[in-house]
Amino acid sequence: MRIASLIVTILAMSLLNVAQTTPAPQAITDPKKVDSKPNADVQKSLTIQKLYMTRAIGGTTWSPDGKTVAFISNISGRNNLWLVPAVGGWPTQLTVSDQRQSAPAWSPDGKWIAYQSDYDGDEQWDIFIVSPKTGQVVNLTNTRQISERQPTWSPDGRYLAYTVKPKTSSVYEIDVFDTLMREVKHLTTGTPADKMNVSPIWSHDGKWIAYTQEQAKGTDSNIFVVEFATAKNTLLTPHQGEQLYIANDFSPDGSKLLVTSNAANGFENAALLDIKTQKLSWLTKDKWEVASGNFSPDGKRVLWTANVDGNSDIYEHELLTGKTSALPFPKGINTLGGSHSAFSSDGSRLLYFHNGAASPTDAWVYALAGGKSQRVTNSLVAGIHTEEMVEPLLVHYPSRDGKWTISAFLYVPYNMTRNGQNAAIVYIHGGPAAQSVNSFNRFIQFAANQGYMVLAPNYRGSTGYGKEFMQANLFDMGGGDLQDILAGADFIKQTGFLDPKKVAVMGGSYGGYLSMMAVTKAPDVWAAGVPIVPFVNWFTEIEHEDPVLQQSDLATMGDPAKNKALFEDRSPIFFVDKIQAPLLLLAGGHDPRCPKEETEQVVEAVKKHGGIAESKIYENEGHGFSKVENQIDAYQRVADFLRAHVPPADCGCSLTE
Repeated sequence: MRIASLIVTILAMSLLNVAQTTPAPQAITDPKKVDSKPNADVQKSLTIQKLYMTRAIGGTTWSPDGKTVAFISNISGRNNLWLVPAVGGWPTQLTVSDQRQSAPAWSPDGKWIAYQSDYDGDEQWDIFIVSPKTGQVVNLTNTRQISERQPTWSPDGRYLAYTVKPKTSSVYEIDVFDTLMREVKHLTTGTPADKMNVSPIWSHDGKWIAYTQEQAKGTDSNIFVVEFATAKNTLLTPHQGEQLYIANDFSPDGSKLLVTSNAANGFENAALLDIKTQKLSWLTKDKWEVASGNFSPDGKRVLWTANVDGNSDIYEHELLTGKTSALPFPKGINTLGGSHSAFSSDGSRLLYFHNGAASPTDAWVYALAGGKSQRVTNSLVAGIHTEEMVEPLLVHYPSRDGKWTISAFLYVPYNMTRNGQNAAIVYIHGGPAAQSVNSFNRFIQFAANQGYMVLAPNYRGSTGYGKEFMQANLFDMGGGDLQDILAGADFIKQTGFLDPKKVAVMGGSYGGYLSMMAVTKAPDVWAAGVPIVPFVNWFTEIEHEDPVLQQSDLATMGDPAKNKALFEDRSPIFFVDKIQAPLLLLAGGHDPRCPKEETEQVVEAVKKHGGIAESKIYENEGHGFSKVENQIDAYQRVADFLRAHVPPADCGCSLTE
């Protein structure tokens, strides 16, 4: 997001006889067999105001004694830090700030909780600590032109490791802050401009830090360990070709790392890496994507999650017996919580998140002995009933070029009539290295409740389907992936529910870019377009975006001068005269990824050609909107815009209302 030089040490890989534990991919879906469920009791009672008042739950961290969970939530309208008993109960707000906070990490001595916070969404993060007893807040870094992220405590609670990047740099290095002496030590320096060091992990004795070094293209990475005392770095994963190696956790005895890698079969899988021998032993060999988690405190078990076509389950694996068990959680997105570990310090409980189509993310605590879960946060608010929400259908359709089977989630409103009169939205995820999954989406649920069919496709370039699929849009952004979006529009039209002239396209970030490509390259397909925090011009995007994203774009699209024709063809700003659909564009004034100038130049160009382009810039936001009042305002604008230009079959509205 190269082929390595000749290596002296050969990385040995032992492929264990590991059985695939996840199901095989599904077949193509017949669009004529897509149905709408009857529900006589459903009401169109979901509103933008209600849905965006549901709570957002962010990062979590155990207290050292296991009695309390700290978590990030926007209960107050801002993403601040809260505390709740690990057995469940009433939460208490710990920090009060107008700025968003994330990545909480409780110190091993229990005295402080570290976290990161930026300024109006600008991603120039500082590291703070707060006392869970007194609420005292200290800004440890206080560097407006340098971003510090991912605070991680040493086992003795004295040191904080974190990643650091000057605003004008494309490189994340790793620093350590001594909270006693108030000194900073640099553990990595001189990293090449197209690489960055992320996710520092302390060994249990505090002598080593493991980290992952990512290449900007997103197709290659390595694992290093650095000796804290000497700052000596050692590469653990020398290899040839492009492969991913990601460090996840140290074993308690410090001899092994639990890692994630796609080196076995092109799909990310779980493995153990022996630090001394550099031998890699595979724990899974699935053809879905597996992400490693943590060792248990006694080192006898490990955790991983498996993403199977947009549903994620958590697995526990006994290292001695080789027994693997899926934990008994509901279908949806189940992921591991905890900053240092999902395990409580005594190893008896797990902290995890559950998110489903009808249930926003909540933090849960699972007792390993009893096999029971306790929800510790409550995201839903009064007046929202899960029975009114639509569970998506997992569908598959062929790509237009016949190379791929595209997976998508299809939300079909209750009681929709197959009469060729209904409206739909193609909802495009960002990234592009991301995935539409079986999770709660406030706007999609609103749209389905109002009578819109919604398709959320996983076009080529998406994660979740292996190395080959994720790399299929390299140097072809806005090409084959756009064709996958258009194939999705073809698919839903074939269900017989829709008026083919009442299909809108919508997406954020890269999804906003693909929305703009859609309305310019296939103008007759769309009745409306809603690009959110988009970019529209590869030349100006690379010129103005954050240097990290600049390196990524250069690595995935090439040099703008050498590939000028490609850059022009894939920049929708040069084809605004083709647009037929009315547009609504939303952007953040402090967005370092897709600067607001990208939106502004579209609006100016469309209006110059006599088209319709409404817009709103939220000057106190970044890449996406974190403040609740802005979320409500933004998506109410989207709802009103779509209702006016692409009314559902039975909404009783018209363009003149």
